[in-house]
Amino acid sequence: MSPEFRFMGTRSVLIDLPDMQTVMRWHAHLHAHPLDGQIEVIAAANTLLFKADTRRALDAAFTTLRTLQPPHVWESDNKTVDIDVVYSGADLDETANLYNMSPHALINYHTKEEWTAAFCGFAPGFVYCTSASQIWDTPRKSSPRTRVPAGSIALAGPYSAVYPIDSPGGWQLIGTTPSPVWDETENPPNLIRPGDTVRYRAVTERIDVKPRTTSAVSVPGGEHVATVTEVGLQALFQDLGRVGHGDVGVSTSGVLDRGSARQANRMVGNHSRSTVIECLFGGFTVYAETDLTCAVTGAHTPLTIDGRPAPLRTPLAVPAGAELALGTPTCGARNYIAFRGGCAAPTVMGSSATDTLSKLGPDPIGVGQKLRLYPDPAPAAVGEPEPSTLPAHLDSVTLRAVPGPRAHWCAPGELDTLASQTWTVSPTSNRIALRLNPDEGGRGLKRASDKGEHASEGIVSGAIQVPPEGLPVLFVADHPVTGGYPVIATVVAEDLDLVAQLSPGAHVHFDLIDVPGEPT
Repeated sequence: MSPEFRFMGTRSVLIDLPDMQTVMRWHAHLHAHPLDGQIEVIAAANTLLFKADTRRALDAAFTTLRTLQPPHVWESDNKTVDIDVVYSGADLDETANLYNMSPHALINYHTKEEWTAAFCGFAPGFVYCTSASQIWDTPRKSSPRTRVPAGSIALAGPYSAVYPIDSPGGWQLIGTTPSPVWDETENPPNLIRPGDTVRYRAVTERIDVKPRTTSAVSVPGGEHVATVTEVGLQALFQDLGRVGHGDVGVSTSGVLDRGSARQANRMVGNHSRSTVIECLFGGFTVYAETDLTCAVTGAHTPLTIDGRPAPLRTPLAVPAGAELALGTPTCGARNYIAFRGGCAAPTVMGSSATDTLSKLGPDPIGVGQKLRLYPDPAPAAVGEPEPSTLPAHLDSVTLRAVPGPRAHWCAPGELDTLASQTWTVSPTSNRIALRLNPDEGGRGLKRASDKGEHASEGIVSGAIQVPPEGLPVLFVADHPVTGGYPVIATVVAEDLDLVAQLSPGAHVHFDLIDVPGEPT
């Protein structure tokens, strides 16, 4: 089987490969020898997701990828990891029954296997491990748990894994381990890496896994300059995210509206990666305890300094003793506040982005919190006022999307259904995904009747997944690294800033576009 290439948006390509061993060879080779413009490569069961920083870089990469033949043997620092397990999981008896064996026999099979760490996904440090035997094919729970404790040993499909952090999950739980498999204070943070050999050892002691108390591993200095007096619905520290950690299960995260965040930093003379405050639906107020320079961008929102109106997208002086306040947006959902110097916030893996799915990064900003800034980055100049890049109204928008890469997993004609119907943003939408409902007279999308369960594979921001109930899920910044539902289309990266500003009730139309030079 020759590799097959399918666009996922305009800057990423999903590569279908014959088997997991081939995937691991490609992943190891590209990880050791990255191509120009390569951001990261995400391995999965039979696919590799290649992500580039620009469309031009992706086009250039095709020249190499189409003819790539990674060596069958590659240099590596793979190791053997021994995991102690108390086999007392909630699903041990049920799982043993699925295999028509006793719990004791299941434990023997599980411990005698030599498991290979194949790929990461779902959550930071969550590693899908496979074995050479063909006996493992464990069905997932019909109703996933809302919380699986860290340290749980679990089975699903052909895989075995350790849950590295508390998270939702539908795998069968057969045991618990005290071995920490994820620690963001370490380099690398994951105990198990793709290519490692994993061996499970049965122990008898009862184990209580101590949960993590914080993910803020690097607490900066900086000068205390202000106090938060109101936070509204949500206020988060954000920057441009954690780039290049997808192969350990960590998504980029970061600001949802990248253009607005860059604009705010540019206007106060900061570097584009400086930390800003992302506010959802306004209601944020801060009391200045020293003279400040700031800019507020994003949603059309009333802004005041000590009760007097102030302009958006303009460098502002906030004198000591004054209060900067954001009202309720009249159009849009998110504002970005940049202070000259940049917010001094805790960092995890080189970023102060708050990832709401994996819980990496600083905690949400709270009332009474003291804001700190880095020293003034002079001689960078404060910018001029700039126009808004948002439309005057966001009640109805059109988003450009590239078909696929898994449109063929949906029933015939469902791409037309996606594009012809009007979709409404659900109130359950968040920084992980926009959930879309059909307008009156519409319907959900249908999956192909001849397809089984879709294997997990890498996904990107903008990917539109089709879960079994047919209601599209449009992933944004805090999406998981891999997903198990087919992606019918992918919103282009250039339209994701607009997606970030959509409020519940907004109407969405999709314009399907062709990508020149589509890979074959």
